Amino acid sequence: MSILKKPLITEKYTAISEKLNKYGFVVAKTASKDEIKKAVESMYGVKVTGINTMVYQGKSKTRFTKRGVFSGRKASFKKAVVTLEEGQKIDFFQNI
Repeated sequence: MSILKKPLITEKYTAISEKLNKYGFVVAKTASKDEIKKAVESMYGVKVTGINTMVYQGKSKTRFTKRGVFSGRKASFKKAVVTLEEGQKIDFFQNI
């Protein structure tokens, strides 16, 4: 099971990464802060100084169609915000 599922690349996290040197990731729900730290350091070759995690509940969604009303839920997920040492950087687009 992979601990890091995907990086969060949004306008908000791009601004935070440029200003505060923090990066966001969607991680496995069972991952601890130590496991996240080791995974980020080994995958990107950087030094992590801090981690904040939060668990988001799945939202309920309703769609109105010709066949009637369909309702369901989106999946819940865990998000980690990783702070790096001064002068270090992660480039998500280097292999494109």
